[in-house]
Amino acid sequence: MPTLSPARRTFRSCVAALGAAGFAALAMAPAAFGEENTPDLVVGGPAPVSGLKPGDGVDVSATVANKGTVAAEKVWVAYSVTRGLDFAQVPSNCQVQRVRPYDEMPERWTAVCAFDQAVEPGAVYTTDRPLRVTALDRALNDELRLRVESADPGADDNGSDPVPGTASPVKLVAAQGGGVGSARIVDVPVTTVNTADYRVTGAALRGSVGDTVTMKVKFTNAGPAWVWPREGDEAVRVVVTPPAGTSVVRRGTFCRAEDGAYVCGMRSLYEGSGETYTFVLRIDKRVRGAKGSIALSTEARPFDPDKADDQADITLDVAGGGSDGSGGSSGSAGGSEGAVGGSDGSAGGSSGSAGGSTGASGDASGDASDGGSSSTVTGGTANSGTTTGGNLAETGSSALPAASVAAAAVATGAGVLLVQHRRRAQRPG
Repeated sequence: MPTLSPARRTFRSCVAALGAAGFAALAMAPAAFGEENTPDLVVGGPAPVSGLKPGDGVDVSATVANKGTVAAEKVWVAYSVTRGLDFAQVPSNCQVQRVRPYDEMPERWTAVCAFDQAVEPGAVYTTDRPLRVTALDRALNDELRLRVESADPGADDNGSDPVPGTASPVKLVAAQGGGVGSARIVDVPVTTVNTADYRVTGAALRGSVGDTVTMKVKFTNAGPAWVWPREGDEAVRVVVTPPAGTSVVRRGTFCRAEDGAYVCGMRSLYEGSGETYTFVLRIDKRVRGAKGSIALSTEARPFDPDKADDQADITLDVAGGGSDGSGGSSGSAGGSEGAVGGSDGSAGGSSGSAGGSTGASGDASGDASDGGSSSTVTGGTANSGTTTGGNLAETGSSALPAASVAAAAVATGAGVLLVQHRRRAQRPG
């Protein structure tokens, strides 16, 4: 998302303070604020780029045109690249920032270049030399964004301190036509030939009938590429099926019950990042050969050719007494989830669904941000599973309703005693 300039932030604050009446007055007199007499700048850039390999570069030339009736006394052009790309050299009239992910945008680097040159109405200019962008080892699906402004956009509030470039300054020169552009912001997809290895890790559990055991299973993007799902891409999900003979007391974070299993999402698809799902299971009975699984969902992932690590077993070794069945359903469909973990979030509350694009919240710079976790969840449903109480609907148990009635009775009795005590205190003498 483009960052508002300080002047625009101030203007918005003033409009909010004026209220409805003030806003109506402003709407009737736009000329007083220069709305009719401002430059109308548009930017053009390269066509979508594909077929790059890590280490390859692409030269990016920006074209600026003024479709308005007033000259732009000065122009700012911002080049922004997602985290699989980098700038080879940055001119000295450009300021570079690393920007943390926010508003559905992943981590990225932005170079804002200031041109102390007027752009007249109807004129078309281009940069006197291109800005070279290179594909890093982690590149896969990335994006280049070009933006033009007639006022200083300022530094991004979510970014690091701006650092000036060291190469010779870049200038605007009269263009020979073509590539004029039609918008203030242009997004250019940049695709690199690369792979990312999604893998899952199972667990080996041991215990006796009646025991409560902790199960930790894991998803990892082993890289080398990071993955930024584009619009229309199906979100990858992790499906966890606990072993037969167990019931789920507390589900893993970002997991929801679905069709006799648990479907889980993750916070990050950065290279080297992962998600550990911690379940608490109760061993209800001994089932010979009981085995669960963790597996990736089956949507197409052409960047991930290694399917050997897309599924892993969850084994259970039950020692001691208890019943020994030859089968039985998984604890995920008919267990007593909620006896400890409860429903997602606070007691009685439902979980918030999660989805969308992925980014990182790790506050490292450059390549050091690898493996950072993002602020959004891909697939699945967020679930803290830390509250007690919850519901026992999955087991058909009436223990919780009975307990609720008892608690209500105690509360009612306490209320009656309190009212009687107050009445005695209010009696004269």
